[in-house]
Amino acid sequence: MNRLADTGESYWMRTAALPSFAPLTGAVEADVAVIGSGIVGLSTAWELARAGLSVVVLEANRLAGGVTGHTTGKLTALHTAVYDTLRSKHGDEAARMYAASQSGALRHVIEVSGELGIDCELERRPAFTYCEEAEGVDALRAEADAARAAGLDASFVTETGLPFPVAGAVRVEDQAQFHPLAYLAGLVEDIGALGGRLHEGSRVTQFDDGDGDGDGDGCRLTTDSGATVTAGHVVIATHHPVFDNTLLSTRLTQHRDLVIAGAVPAGQDPSGMYITQENGKRSVRTSPLADGGRLLIVTGEAFTPGTGEDTEAGYARLQDWAEQRFPGFSVAYRWAAQDNSSTDTLPLVGRMPTKGDNVYVATGFAGWGMTGGVLAATIIASLVRGEEDPWGGLYDPGRVGSPVRSAPTYLKAQWDVGKHFVKDRLETLGDGTNGPAEDLRPGEATVVRAGDGPCAVHRDDQGELHAVSAVCTHLGCVVAFNNAERTWECPCHGSRFGIDGEVLQGPALKPLERRDPTEL
Repeated sequence: MNRLADTGESYWMRTAALPSFAPLTGAVEADVAVIGSGIVGLSTAWELARAGLSVVVLEANRLAGGVTGHTTGKLTALHTAVYDTLRSKHGDEAARMYAASQSGALRHVIEVSGELGIDCELERRPAFTYCEEAEGVDALRAEADAARAAGLDASFVTETGLPFPVAGAVRVEDQAQFHPLAYLAGLVEDIGALGGRLHEGSRVTQFDDGDGDGDGDGCRLTTDSGATVTAGHVVIATHHPVFDNTLLSTRLTQHRDLVIAGAVPAGQDPSGMYITQENGKRSVRTSPLADGGRLLIVTGEAFTPGTGEDTEAGYARLQDWAEQRFPGFSVAYRWAAQDNSSTDTLPLVGRMPTKGDNVYVATGFAGWGMTGGVLAATIIASLVRGEEDPWGGLYDPGRVGSPVRSAPTYLKAQWDVGKHFVKDRLETLGDGTNGPAEDLRPGEATVVRAGDGPCAVHRDDQGELHAVSAVCTHLGCVVAFNNAERTWECPCHGSRFGIDGEVLQGPALKPLERRDPTEL
Protein backbone atom coordinates (compact mmCIF):
# COMPACT_ATOMS: atom_id res chain seq x y z
CA MET A 1 0.00 0.00 0.00
CA ASN A 2 1.34 3.42 -0.93
CA ARG A 3 1.77 5.78 1.97
CA LEU A 4 -0.81 8.58 1.98
CA ALA A 5 0.44 12.01 2.94
CA ASP A 6 -2.44 12.99 5.22
CA THR A 7 -2.54 10.16 7.73
CA GLY A 8 -3.68 12.42 10.55
CA GLU A 9 -6.77 14.27 9.34
CA SER A 10 -9.98 12.29 9.46
CA TYR A 11 -12.90 12.57 7.07
CA TRP A 12 -14.84 14.28 9.86
CA MET A 13 -12.13 16.88 10.35
CA ARG A 14 -11.86 17.45 6.60
CA THR A 15 -15.59 18.02 6.14
CA ALA A 16 -16.56 19.72 9.41
CA ALA A 17 -17.62 23.36 9.53
CA LEU A 18 -16.31 24.13 13.00
CA PRO A 19 -15.37 27.76 13.63
CA SER A 20 -11.98 28.86 14.94
CA PHE A 21 -11.45 30.54 18.29
CA ALA A 22 -8.62 32.69 19.61
CA PRO A 23 -6.44 31.55 22.52
CA LEU A 24 -7.38 32.75 25.99
CA THR A 25 -5.72 35.96 27.11
CA GLY A 26 -5.73 37.78 30.41
CA ALA A 27 -7.72 36.62 33.42
CA VAL A 28 -11.37 35.57 33.31
CA GLU A 29 -13.89 34.14 35.73
CA ALA A 30 -16.66 31.60 35.16
CA ASP A 31 -18.96 29.31 37.02
CA VAL A 32 -17.44 26.33 35.19
CA ALA A 33 -14.19 25.78 33.31
CA VAL A 34 -14.07 22.82 30.92
CA ILE A 35 -10.67 21.45 29.89
CA GLY A 36 -11.02 19.72 26.52
CA SER A 37 -13.38 20.23 23.59
CA GLY A 38 -14.33 16.74 22.47
CA ILE A 39 -17.82 15.36 22.77
CA VAL A 40 -17.56 15.24 26.58
CA GLY A 41 -16.31 18.79 26.96
CA LEU A 42 -18.62 20.45 24.45
CA SER A 43 -21.68 18.45 25.51
CA THR A 44 -21.03 19.34 29.15
CA ALA A 45 -20.48 23.00 28.29
CA TRP A 46 -23.77 23.05 26.35
CA GLU A 47 -25.74 21.38 29.15
CA LEU A 48 -24.43 23.87 31.70
CA ALA A 49 -24.75 26.96 29.49
CA ARG A 50 -28.35 25.96 28.79
CA ALA A 51 -28.87 25.77 32.58
CA GLY A 52 -27.76 29.40 32.88
CA LEU A 53 -24.19 28.93 34.15
CA SER A 54 -21.24 30.84 32.72
CA VAL A 55 -18.84 28.45 30.99
CA VAL A 56 -15.30 28.69 29.55
CA VAL A 57 -13.97 25.87 27.35
CA LEU A 58 -10.17 25.56 27.01
CA GLU A 59 -8.77 23.46 24.16
CA ALA A 60 -5.05 22.78 23.79
CA ASN A 61 -5.17 22.37 20.01
CA ARG A 62 -8.09 22.43 17.56
CA LEU A 63 -11.71 22.28 18.62
CA ALA A 64 -12.83 18.62 18.68
CA GLY A 65 -9.55 17.67 17.01
CA GLY A 66 -8.57 14.93 19.45
CA VAL A 67 -10.27 11.59 20.01
CA THR A 68 -13.74 12.81 18.98
CA GLY A 69 -12.48 14.09 15.64
CA HIS A 70 -11.09 10.65 14.83
CA THR A 71 -13.95 8.42 15.95
CA THR A 72 -16.19 6.32 13.71
CA GLY A 73 -19.31 8.17 14.84
CA LYS A 74 -21.47 5.27 16.04
CA LEU A 75 -24.33 5.98 18.41
CA THR A 76 -25.19 2.62 19.89
CA ALA A 77 -25.71 0.84 23.19
CA LEU A 78 -24.27 -2.39 21.73
CA HIS A 79 -20.63 -2.15 22.74
CA THR A 80 -19.07 -5.23 21.16
CA ALA A 81 -19.71 -7.87 23.86
CA VAL A 82 -20.02 -5.83 27.04
CA TYR A 83 -23.27 -7.13 28.58
CA ASP A 84 -22.21 -10.67 29.36
CA THR A 85 -19.07 -9.22 30.95
CA LEU A 86 -21.04 -6.64 32.94
CA ARG A 87 -23.46 -9.11 34.45
CA SER A 88 -20.61 -11.42 35.45
CA LYS A 89 -18.48 -8.63 36.95
CA HIS A 90 -21.11 -6.25 38.33
CA GLY A 91 -24.45 -8.07 38.29
CA ASP A 92 -27.71 -7.94 36.34
CA GLU A 93 -28.80 -4.55 37.67
CA ALA A 94 -25.56 -2.89 36.56
CA ALA A 95 -26.03 -4.34 33.07
CA ARG A 96 -29.60 -3.00 32.94
CA MET A 97 -28.49 0.45 34.09
CA TYR A 98 -25.69 0.48 31.53
CA ALA A 99 -28.10 -0.36 28.70
CA ALA A 100 -30.65 2.21 29.84
CA SER A 101 -28.10 5.00 30.29
CA GLN A 102 -26.35 4.41 26.96
CA SER A 103 -29.69 4.18 25.15
CA GLY A 104 -30.77 7.39 26.86
CA ALA A 105 -27.66 9.14 25.56
CA LEU A 106 -28.49 8.01 22.02
CA ARG A 107 -32.00 9.43 22.34
CA HIS A 108 -30.57 12.64 23.81
CA VAL A 109 -28.45 13.25 20.69
CA ILE A 110 -31.53 12.75 18.52
CA GLU A 111 -33.58 15.13 20.66
CA VAL A 112 -30.89 17.82 20.79
CA SER A 113 -30.29 17.57 17.04
CA GLY A 114 -33.99 18.15 16.47
CA GLU A 115 -34.25 20.95 19.02
CA LEU A 116 -31.31 22.89 17.56
CA GLY A 117 -31.98 21.96 13.93
CA ILE A 118 -28.56 20.34 13.50
CA ASP A 119 -27.94 18.58 10.18
CA CYS A 120 -25.47 15.93 11.32
CA GLU A 121 -26.33 13.15 8.83
CA LEU A 122 -28.15 11.24 11.56
CA GLU A 123 -29.31 7.84 10.34
CA ARG A 124 -31.10 5.11 12.29
CA ARG A 125 -29.40 1.76 11.71
CA PRO A 126 -29.15 -1.61 13.48
CA ALA A 127 -25.88 -2.47 15.22
CA PHE A 128 -24.18 -5.86 15.00
CA THR A 129 -21.41 -7.68 16.82
CA TYR A 130 -20.46 -10.60 14.58
CA CYS A 131 -18.03 -13.46 14.15
CA GLU A 132 -16.93 -15.34 11.01
CA GLU A 133 -15.52 -18.32 12.87
CA ALA A 134 -17.76 -20.94 14.46
CA GLU A 135 -15.71 -20.82 17.66
CA GLY A 136 -17.18 -17.42 18.46
CA VAL A 137 -20.84 -18.34 18.18
CA ASP A 138 -21.44 -19.48 21.77
CA ALA A 139 -20.04 -16.22 23.16
CA LEU A 140 -22.29 -14.19 20.88
CA ARG A 141 -25.33 -16.21 21.86
CA ALA A 142 -24.52 -15.44 25.49
CA GLU A 143 -24.07 -11.75 24.62
CA ALA A 144 -27.41 -11.61 22.82
CA ASP A 145 -29.10 -13.15 25.86
CA ALA A 146 -27.33 -10.72 28.23
CA ALA A 147 -28.15 -7.68 26.06
CA ARG A 148 -31.81 -8.72 25.80
CA ALA A 149 -31.99 -9.27 29.58
CA ALA A 150 -30.49 -5.80 30.05
CA GLY A 151 -33.38 -4.29 28.12
CA LEU A 152 -32.10 -3.94 24.56
CA ASP A 153 -34.01 -5.10 21.49
CA ALA A 154 -31.36 -7.73 20.85
CA SER A 155 -31.36 -11.03 19.00
CA PHE A 156 -28.92 -13.64 17.74
CA VAL A 157 -28.88 -13.84 13.93
CA THR A 158 -26.90 -15.59 11.21
CA GLU A 159 -27.75 -13.19 8.37
CA THR A 160 -26.50 -9.60 8.08
CA GLY A 161 -26.12 -6.95 5.40
CA LEU A 162 -22.39 -7.63 5.09
CA PRO A 163 -21.23 -8.88 1.67
CA PHE A 164 -19.69 -12.01 3.21
CA PRO A 165 -21.07 -14.80 5.38
CA VAL A 166 -20.90 -14.71 9.18
CA ALA A 167 -21.18 -17.57 11.64
CA GLY A 168 -23.38 -15.50 13.93
CA ALA A 169 -24.10 -12.02 15.19
CA VAL A 170 -25.83 -10.06 17.92
CA ARG A 171 -28.27 -7.60 16.35
CA VAL A 172 -29.70 -4.60 18.21
CA GLU A 173 -32.40 -2.58 16.51
CA ASP A 174 -32.88 1.16 16.11
CA GLN A 175 -29.40 2.43 16.85
CA ALA A 176 -27.85 5.39 14.99
CA GLN A 177 -24.82 6.86 13.24
CA PHE A 178 -23.93 10.48 12.55
CA HIS A 179 -21.29 13.03 11.57
CA PRO A 180 -19.89 13.74 15.06
CA LEU A 181 -18.28 17.07 14.26
CA ALA A 182 -21.36 18.38 12.44
CA TYR A 183 -23.29 17.63 15.61
CA LEU A 184 -20.72 19.40 17.77
CA ALA A 185 -20.70 22.39 15.40
CA GLY A 186 -24.36 22.84 16.27
CA LEU A 187 -23.58 22.70 19.98
CA VAL A 188 -20.74 25.19 19.57
CA GLU A 189 -23.02 27.68 17.87
CA ASP A 190 -25.57 27.40 20.66
CA ILE A 191 -22.92 27.60 23.40
CA GLY A 192 -21.85 30.93 21.94
CA ALA A 193 -25.44 32.14 21.72
CA LEU A 194 -25.88 31.24 25.40
CA GLY A 195 -22.85 33.31 26.40
CA GLY A 196 -20.28 30.51 26.65
CA ARG A 197 -16.66 31.23 25.72
CA LEU A 198 -14.42 28.87 23.77
CA HIS A 199 -10.66 29.13 23.29
CA GLU A 200 -8.36 27.03 21.11
CA GLY A 201 -4.58 26.88 21.45
CA SER A 202 -4.94 27.19 25.22
CA ARG A 203 -3.27 24.25 26.93
CA VAL A 204 -3.85 24.22 30.68
CA THR A 205 -0.49 23.61 32.34
CA GLN A 206 -1.27 24.46 35.97
CA PHE A 207 -4.28 23.63 38.09
CA ASP A 208 -4.84 24.84 41.65
CA ASP A 209 -8.01 23.24 42.99
CA GLY A 210 -7.98 25.41 46.11
CA ASP A 211 -10.17 24.24 48.95
CA GLY A 212 -12.43 22.22 46.63
CA ASP A 213 -15.67 23.37 48.26
CA GLY A 214 -17.25 24.66 45.04
CA ASP A 215 -17.99 28.10 46.51
CA GLY A 216 -16.90 29.97 43.40
CA ASP A 217 -13.29 30.72 44.32
CA GLY A 218 -11.84 27.24 44.62
CA CYS A 219 -10.09 26.62 41.28
CA ARG A 220 -7.53 28.49 39.23
CA LEU A 221 -6.33 27.30 35.82
CA THR A 222 -3.27 28.68 34.04
CA THR A 223 -2.58 28.14 30.34
CA ASP A 224 0.74 27.84 28.55
CA SER A 225 0.53 31.55 27.64
CA GLY A 226 0.00 32.62 31.25
CA ALA A 227 -3.72 33.39 30.90
CA THR A 228 -5.89 32.32 33.84
CA VAL A 229 -9.42 31.18 34.58
CA THR A 230 -10.92 31.23 38.04
CA ALA A 231 -13.92 28.92 38.31
CA GLY A 232 -16.16 27.38 40.90
CA HIS A 233 -16.20 24.05 39.07
CA VAL A 234 -13.74 22.35 36.71
CA VAL A 235 -14.47 19.55 34.25
CA ILE A 236 -11.46 17.53 33.05
CA ALA A 237 -12.55 16.20 29.65
CA THR A 238 -9.18 15.35 28.11
CA HIS A 239 -9.68 11.66 27.26
CA HIS A 240 -6.88 10.50 29.56
CA PRO A 241 -7.24 12.77 32.61
CA VAL A 242 -4.59 15.44 33.07
CA PHE A 243 -3.68 16.59 36.58
CA ASP A 244 -4.31 13.04 37.74
CA ASN A 245 -2.94 12.87 41.26
CA THR A 246 -5.69 10.39 42.12
CA LEU A 247 -4.00 7.54 40.23
CA LEU A 248 -6.89 7.06 37.82
CA SER A 249 -4.13 6.24 35.33
CA THR A 250 -3.59 2.94 37.12
CA ARG A 251 -7.16 1.96 36.25
CA LEU A 252 -6.89 2.72 32.53
CA THR A 253 -5.41 0.87 29.58
CA GLN A 254 -4.71 2.49 26.21
CA HIS A 255 -5.31 1.25 22.69
CA ARG A 256 -5.14 2.78 19.25
CA ASP A 257 -7.03 1.70 16.12
CA LEU A 258 -6.23 2.40 12.49
CA VAL A 259 -9.00 3.73 10.25
CA ILE A 260 -9.39 3.75 6.46
CA ALA A 261 -12.25 5.19 4.42
CA GLY A 262 -13.24 5.39 0.78
CA ALA A 263 -16.27 5.66 -1.47
CA VAL A 264 -18.40 2.68 -2.45
CA PRO A 265 -21.62 2.58 -4.51
CA ALA A 266 -24.82 2.95 -2.52
CA GLY A 267 -25.66 -0.64 -3.42
CA GLN A 268 -22.68 -1.87 -1.37
CA ASP A 269 -23.93 -0.22 1.81
CA PRO A 270 -24.28 -3.01 4.42
CA SER A 271 -27.09 -0.98 6.05
CA GLY A 272 -25.84 -1.23 9.60
CA MET A 273 -22.93 -0.79 11.98
CA TYR A 274 -20.70 -3.82 12.48
CA ILE A 275 -17.86 -4.85 14.76
CA THR A 276 -15.91 -8.04 15.45
CA GLN A 277 -12.93 -8.83 17.65
CA GLU A 278 -11.58 -11.22 15.03
CA ASN A 279 -8.62 -10.32 12.78
CA GLY A 280 -7.27 -7.77 15.24
CA LYS A 281 -10.71 -6.13 15.43
CA ARG A 282 -12.75 -4.89 12.49
CA SER A 283 -15.44 -2.20 12.59
CA VAL A 284 -17.54 -1.20 9.58
CA ARG A 285 -20.08 1.55 8.87
CA THR A 286 -20.89 3.91 6.01
CA SER A 287 -21.67 7.61 5.77
CA PRO A 288 -23.63 9.45 3.04
CA LEU A 289 -21.76 11.30 0.30
CA ALA A 290 -23.07 14.24 -1.70
CA ASP A 291 -23.11 12.27 -4.97
CA GLY A 292 -25.45 9.64 -3.55
CA GLY A 293 -22.72 7.12 -2.84
CA ARG A 294 -21.49 6.02 0.54
CA LEU A 295 -18.22 6.44 2.38
CA LEU A 296 -17.15 3.06 3.76
CA ILE A 297 -15.29 3.45 7.08
CA VAL A 298 -13.27 0.46 8.28
CA THR A 299 -11.48 0.38 11.64
CA GLY A 300 -9.19 -2.19 13.18
CA GLU A 301 -5.63 -3.37 13.82
CA ALA A 302 -5.87 -2.38 17.47
CA PHE A 303 -2.53 -1.89 19.25
CA THR A 304 -1.07 -0.29 22.33
CA PRO A 305 0.56 3.05 21.46
CA GLY A 306 4.28 3.30 22.06
CA THR A 307 5.07 -0.39 21.70
CA GLY A 308 6.82 -0.02 18.35
CA GLU A 309 4.10 -1.64 16.24
CA ASP A 310 4.65 -1.47 12.47
CA THR A 311 1.62 0.72 11.80
CA GLU A 312 2.29 0.87 8.06
CA ALA A 313 1.93 -2.91 7.97
CA GLY A 314 -1.27 -2.59 10.00
CA TYR A 315 -2.74 -0.21 7.45
CA ALA A 316 -1.80 -2.67 4.69
CA ARG A 317 -3.61 -5.52 6.46
CA LEU A 318 -6.67 -3.35 7.02
CA GLN A 319 -6.74 -2.29 3.37
CA ASP A 320 -6.33 -5.87 2.14
CA TRP A 321 -9.25 -6.97 4.33
CA ALA A 322 -11.51 -4.19 3.05
CA GLU A 323 -10.62 -4.71 -0.60
CA GLN A 324 -11.28 -8.43 -0.39
CA ARG A 325 -14.70 -8.01 1.21
CA PHE A 326 -15.87 -4.86 -0.59
CA PRO A 327 -14.79 -5.16 -4.26
CA GLY A 328 -13.91 -1.84 -5.83
CA PHE A 329 -13.08 -0.16 -2.52
CA SER A 330 -10.01 2.08 -2.50
CA VAL A 331 -8.59 4.18 0.30
CA ALA A 332 -9.23 7.93 0.15
CA TYR A 333 -8.65 8.73 3.84
CA ARG A 334 -6.78 7.13 6.65
CA TRP A 335 -6.33 8.16 10.24
CA ALA A 336 -6.10 6.61 13.71
CA ALA A 337 -8.23 6.78 16.84
CA GLN A 338 -7.08 6.39 20.43
CA ASP A 339 -9.21 5.10 23.29
CA ASN A 340 -8.79 3.96 26.85
CA SER A 341 -10.65 1.38 28.89
CA SER A 342 -11.13 1.00 32.61
CA THR A 343 -9.90 -2.17 34.23
CA ASP A 344 -13.39 -3.02 35.54
CA THR A 345 -15.18 -2.38 32.19
CA LEU A 346 -17.29 0.62 33.28
CA PRO A 347 -16.27 4.19 32.33
CA LEU A 348 -15.14 6.60 35.06
CA VAL A 349 -17.50 9.58 35.19
CA GLY A 350 -18.22 11.97 38.05
CA ARG A 351 -16.34 13.72 40.82
CA MET A 352 -12.59 13.21 40.66
CA PRO A 353 -11.47 11.38 43.80
CA THR A 354 -9.39 13.49 46.27
CA LYS A 355 -9.98 16.65 44.20
CA GLY A 356 -12.98 17.98 46.09
CA ASP A 357 -16.63 18.16 45.20
CA ASN A 358 -16.16 20.67 42.39
CA VAL A 359 -13.76 18.81 40.06
CA TYR A 360 -15.16 16.29 37.61
CA VAL A 361 -13.69 13.79 35.16
CA ALA A 362 -14.88 11.51 32.35
CA THR A 363 -12.71 8.78 30.86
CA GLY A 364 -12.46 5.06 30.11
CA PHE A 365 -15.08 4.77 27.35
CA ALA A 366 -13.39 1.76 25.70
CA GLY A 367 -14.02 3.05 22.20
CA TRP A 368 -17.68 3.96 22.76
CA GLY A 369 -17.27 7.63 23.51
CA MET A 370 -20.15 8.95 21.44
CA THR A 371 -22.93 7.66 23.67
CA GLY A 372 -20.54 7.52 26.62
CA GLY A 373 -19.50 11.15 26.18
CA VAL A 374 -23.04 12.47 25.93
CA LEU A 375 -24.00 10.38 28.95
CA ALA A 376 -21.00 11.76 30.89
CA ALA A 377 -22.10 15.30 30.11
CA THR A 378 -25.56 14.71 31.55
CA ILE A 379 -24.11 13.11 34.69
CA ILE A 380 -21.58 15.89 35.30
CA ALA A 381 -24.11 18.63 34.56
CA SER A 382 -26.45 17.14 37.14
CA LEU A 383 -23.69 17.06 39.75
CA VAL A 384 -22.61 20.64 39.02
CA ARG A 385 -26.21 21.78 39.45
CA GLY A 386 -26.30 20.12 42.86
CA GLU A 387 -28.57 17.28 41.79
CA GLU A 388 -28.18 13.54 42.38
CA ASP A 389 -26.26 11.39 39.94
CA PRO A 390 -29.07 10.06 37.72
CA TRP A 391 -27.41 6.64 37.50
CA GLY A 392 -26.73 6.11 41.17
CA GLY A 393 -22.97 6.18 40.98
CA LEU A 394 -22.65 3.32 38.49
CA TYR A 395 -19.86 5.21 36.74
CA ASP A 396 -18.45 6.97 39.83
CA PRO A 397 -14.62 7.23 39.56
CA GLY A 398 -14.41 6.65 43.31
CA ARG A 399 -16.22 3.33 43.21
CA VAL A 400 -14.65 0.28 44.78
CA GLY A 401 -16.18 -1.99 42.14
CA SER A 402 -15.59 -5.72 42.04
CA PRO A 403 -11.93 -6.02 43.04
CA VAL A 404 -11.69 -9.81 42.77
CA ARG A 405 -13.14 -10.03 39.27
CA SER A 406 -11.28 -6.93 38.05
CA ALA A 407 -7.93 -7.70 39.69
CA PRO A 408 -6.38 -9.67 36.77
CA THR A 409 -6.98 -6.80 34.32
CA TYR A 410 -5.76 -4.21 36.82
CA LEU A 411 -2.61 -6.16 37.69
CA LYS A 412 -1.79 -6.80 34.03
CA ALA A 413 -2.10 -3.08 33.29
CA GLN A 414 0.34 -2.23 36.10
CA TRP A 415 2.72 -5.00 35.02
CA ASP A 416 2.76 -3.62 31.46
CA VAL A 417 3.53 -0.09 32.70
CA GLY A 418 6.30 -1.31 35.00
CA LYS A 419 7.74 -3.51 32.27
CA HIS A 420 8.01 -0.61 29.84
CA PHE A 421 9.43 1.72 32.48
CA VAL A 422 12.32 -0.64 33.22
CA LYS A 423 12.79 -2.78 30.11
CA ASP A 424 12.64 0.04 27.54
CA ARG A 425 15.27 2.01 29.44
CA LEU A 426 17.61 -0.97 29.51
CA GLU A 427 17.19 -1.58 25.79
CA THR A 428 18.39 1.92 24.97
CA LEU A 429 21.80 1.15 26.49
CA GLY A 430 22.80 -0.18 23.08
CA ASP A 431 22.98 1.61 19.75
CA GLY A 432 19.21 1.91 19.35
CA THR A 433 16.11 0.01 18.36
CA ASN A 434 16.70 0.55 14.64
CA GLY A 435 20.45 0.98 14.62
CA PRO A 436 22.65 4.07 15.02
CA ALA A 437 21.11 7.46 14.24
CA GLU A 438 23.56 8.16 11.40
CA ASP A 439 22.28 5.08 9.53
CA LEU A 440 18.66 6.23 9.46
CA ARG A 441 17.06 6.56 6.05
CA PRO A 442 14.35 9.20 5.31
CA GLY A 443 11.19 8.37 7.25
CA GLU A 444 12.98 6.15 9.78
CA ALA A 445 13.51 6.70 13.49
CA THR A 446 15.33 5.17 16.42
CA VAL A 447 15.90 5.56 20.16
CA VAL A 448 19.55 5.78 21.20
CA ARG A 449 21.47 6.27 24.42
CA ALA A 450 22.93 9.76 24.61
CA GLY A 451 24.98 11.35 27.35
CA ASP A 452 21.96 12.71 29.18
CA GLY A 453 19.54 9.83 28.66
CA PRO A 454 17.55 8.09 25.92
CA CYS A 455 17.20 10.18 22.77
CA ALA A 456 14.50 9.84 20.09
CA VAL A 457 15.82 10.54 16.60
CA HIS A 458 13.90 10.81 13.30
CA ARG A 459 15.14 11.55 9.79
CA ASP A 460 12.47 13.36 7.79
CA ASP A 461 11.77 12.97 4.07
CA GLN A 462 14.22 15.77 3.26
CA GLY A 463 17.01 13.97 5.13
CA GLU A 464 17.12 16.27 8.15
CA LEU A 465 17.55 14.72 11.60
CA HIS A 466 15.23 15.68 14.46
CA ALA A 467 16.25 14.72 18.00
CA VAL A 468 14.35 14.98 21.28
CA SER A 469 14.48 13.34 24.67
CA ALA A 470 12.87 9.90 24.56
CA VAL A 471 11.59 10.20 28.14
CA CYS A 472 7.87 10.99 28.31
CA THR A 473 7.22 14.14 30.30
CA HIS A 474 4.20 12.56 32.01
CA LEU A 475 5.73 9.86 34.22
CA GLY A 476 9.05 9.06 32.56
CA CYS A 477 8.49 6.03 30.31
CA VAL A 478 10.48 5.73 27.07
CA VAL A 479 8.60 6.60 23.88
CA ALA A 480 8.59 4.60 20.64
CA PHE A 481 8.03 5.65 17.02
CA ASN A 482 4.78 5.27 15.05
CA ASN A 483 6.03 4.93 11.48
CA ALA A 484 2.70 5.69 9.76
CA GLU A 485 1.68 8.77 11.73
CA ARG A 486 5.31 9.76 12.35
CA THR A 487 4.83 10.45 16.00
CA TRP A 488 6.52 9.48 19.26
CA GLU A 489 4.18 7.61 21.59
CA CYS A 490 4.36 6.57 25.23
CA PRO A 491 3.51 2.91 25.98
CA CYS A 492 2.53 3.60 29.59
CA HIS A 493 -0.31 6.12 29.37
CA GLY A 494 -0.64 6.93 25.67
CA SER A 495 0.86 10.43 25.44
CA ARG A 496 1.80 11.33 21.87
CA PHE A 497 4.37 13.82 20.56
CA GLY A 498 5.42 15.25 17.21
CA ILE A 499 8.86 14.63 15.74
CA ASP A 500 10.11 17.88 17.33
CA GLY A 501 8.61 16.98 20.70
CA GLU A 502 5.39 19.03 20.71
CA VAL A 503 2.52 17.49 22.70
CA LEU A 504 -0.13 16.04 20.40
CA GLN A 505 -2.09 14.13 23.00
CA GLY A 506 -1.98 13.96 26.80
CA PRO A 507 -1.82 13.22 29.62
CA ALA A 508 1.62 14.77 29.13
CA LEU A 509 1.51 18.56 29.46
CA LYS A 510 5.08 19.43 28.48
CA PRO A 511 6.90 18.74 25.20
CA LEU A 512 9.84 16.41 24.87
CA GLU A 513 13.04 18.37 25.32
CA ARG A 514 14.84 19.05 22.04
CA ARG A 515 18.34 17.67 21.57
CA ASP A 516 21.10 18.60 19.11
CA PRO A 517 21.34 15.71 16.61
CA THR A 518 24.93 16.64 15.76
CA GLU A 519 25.97 15.74 19.31
CA LEU A 520 24.66 12.17 19.28
